[in-house]
Amino acid sequence: QVQLVESGGGLVQAGGSLRLSCAASGRSFSSYHMGWFRQAPGKEREFVAGIRWSGDSTRSADSVKGRFTISRDNAKNTVYLQMNRLKPEDTAVYYCAADRGRQPIVRNMTNAYDYWGQGTQVTVSS
Repeated sequence: QVQLVESGGGLVQAGGSLRLSCAASGRSFSSYHMGWFRQAPGKEREFVAGIRWSGDSTRSADSVKGRFTISRDNAKNTVYLQMNRLKPEDTAVYYCAADRGRQPIVRNMTNAYDYWGQGTQVTVSS
């Protein structure tokens, strides 16, 4: 069992930056792929970025490429999402998630992830 707690959300002006953190409990964090998802009001939850258990491979959605960077520190059981050049359309609740599967690649489907945090609100004003 893994518990995930996100932090770092808030209100920021367009063009600004935020860094989200997700702290995980449990001994198996370093063996899980990790992902960030977001959900805006009235929309489905969507993949934002993911990182392999080892940190040597990442993937991200086209909408955030070049602006958001995912990273992890396995010694601290923490995954991060650095968000730069934020846009109003980035406004959403952001969730981190853990994929305990043994496949070699990072997956972008919500149903691939086994554990979820409670989410943190990110609001970007224009």
